[in-house]
Amino acid sequence: MAKGEETRSAVLGKALALATQVGLEGVTIGRLADEVGMSKSGLFAHFASKENLAVAILDEAAERFVAFVVTPAFKKPRGEPRLRALIDNWLAWSKADFMPGGCIFVAAGVELDDKPGPARDRFVSAQRDWLSTLSGAAKIAVEEKHFRSDLDTEQLAHEVYSIAYGYHFLRRLVDPEGAEKRARVAFERIIADARVRA
Repeated sequence: MAKGEETRSAVLGKALALATQVGLEGVTIGRLADEVGMSKSGLFAHFASKENLAVAILDEAAERFVAFVVTPAFKKPRGEPRLRALIDNWLAWSKADFMPGGCIFVAAGVELDDKPGPARDRFVSAQRDWLSTLSGAAKIAVEEKHFRSDLDTEQLAHEVYSIAYGYHFLRRLVDPEGAEKRARVAFERIIADARVRA
């Protein structure tokens, strides 16, 4: 990795951590420059605008999500084991050390839902990709005959997605001790309903 790429990567790691605590809007080039000990002009050379910085933070988060959640799960056997690994890794994701304020996508979803622009577009694209990954894993489970042939895999993806985002909120705000257990009970119901019936 070239020096400029190393610097950019280190800056984005700090920006991602900060965004989990103050939101994308709170990560200004000036504030980030102070956090990483760079000049504003030096940081501006990497991103050119606050909007580009927000998109870069989301890109960094998406890359880390794939490395943390998706890639390890795809090493598991096709079908139900892979879908379970995606869910397990996703629950672990929001506790990752590099996101001290919790899941960046939860924060971004709340912040960007009514703000059109490149950051929202990038966020929506990442979420659609994730829903497609979940649905695709369920389709493979149907092919492997782990799940029933009439399963609505898009509905399964929607339900898993909704439970996981609910878990992220509940774990941080309402029920830190019980949220994961309750989310897992809900996932087990979805998987039990999806299985081939004897």
